[in-house]
Order: sequence, then structure tokens, then C-alpha cells
Amino acid sequence: MTSIVVEDLISVDYEIFGRVQGVFFRKYTQAEGKKLGLVGWVQNTGAGTVLGQLQGPRNKVKEMQEWLKSTGSPKSQITKAEFKNEKIVDSLEHSSFNIVK
Repeated sequence: MTSIVVEDLISVDYEIFGRVQGVFFRKYTQAEGKKLGLVGWVQNTGAGTVLGQLQGPRNKVKEMQEWLKSTGSPKSQITKAEFKNEKIVDSLEHSSFNIVK
């Protein structure tokens, strides 16, 4: 009998600093999140940062965190990525990956 390891679903909040507005950062973040099968949201802040939340299997969330830290959209310049409130969730709290206006 094989046992299936169910990977933890985690939720993490993020804020990305640098030149991340007006460079399609939200659109690329949404596309990357969907590609990895994650749910959550992304939005611009009045302070010029991008804020959001990621939820999904731990390894995919970690992959997305790396992407947010080092890749972003082609014209973006990321100076800092902060991740906080990481926690294990029983189920996903979002149905898709949304851009919040």
C-alpha cells in the first residue's frame, strides 16, 4: 500500500519594493501564480510597493517567493521582498489569483 504525502498548504503575505508599479508587475505576478497553481491576490499600494498574499502547496509558494524576490516583470527592478505571516492553512481561502484594484 502506498501512502500519499499531502503537502502542507501554506499562506504567506508579501510586499515587494523597488520599481514595481507601471511595469506590469501585477499582471506578471498573477500569470506566474496561476502557472504554479497558486491562489491569492496582488495589488499596488499608495507607497509605490506591491502587496499581496500567496496560498498553495509549500513548494510552489517557495518557488513563487523566489520569483517575486529575483524575477518579477521584465521591466521591474526589485530592491526588497518581504514575506510575513506564513502559516499552514487547512484549505485555500481564495478561488483564484486576482489583481486587486
